[in-house]
Amino acid sequence: MKTTLKVAAGAALGAVLRWSVILALGPGMLPLIAVNTVGSFLMGRLKPGPFLGTGVLGGFTSFSTFAVLLTEADPWLAAVYLTATLLSCVGGWLVGDYLSGASPGGLPTRKPGEVFQ
Repeated sequence: MKTTLKVAAGAALGAVLRWSVILALGPGMLPLIAVNTVGSFLMGRLKPGPFLGTGVLGGFTSFSTFAVLLTEADPWLAAVYLTATLLSCVGGWLVGDYLSGASPGGLPTRKPGEVFQ
C-alpha cells in the first residue's frame, strides 16, 4: 500500500508539472514531444524507483495525449509526428542511459541498463 500511495502522489505531481509546461509553452505537438523526450531522458539517466519513475515521470509524460494528437492530425503530419516522437523519446532514453554510467555529481556508478533502487 505504501508503494501505491507513493506512485499516486508522484503521478499527481507529474501531471501538475506537465500541465505547467503546457500552460507555459502552449498546447500542441511540439510541447508534448519536449515533455515526453525530457521524461524519457530522465528515466534513462536516473533509473528512478516507483515515486519518481512510475509516479512523477509517468504522470509528467503522456502517451494518451500523444495518441489523440496523432489521430487528429493530417496523415502526413501524423507520420512525421510519430517518427519524431519515437526517435526523440528512444534517443532521449538512450542518451540518459549512457550518461548514467558517467557518475557526474557523485551519483553512484551504474552500468547502462542497470536500475537504480
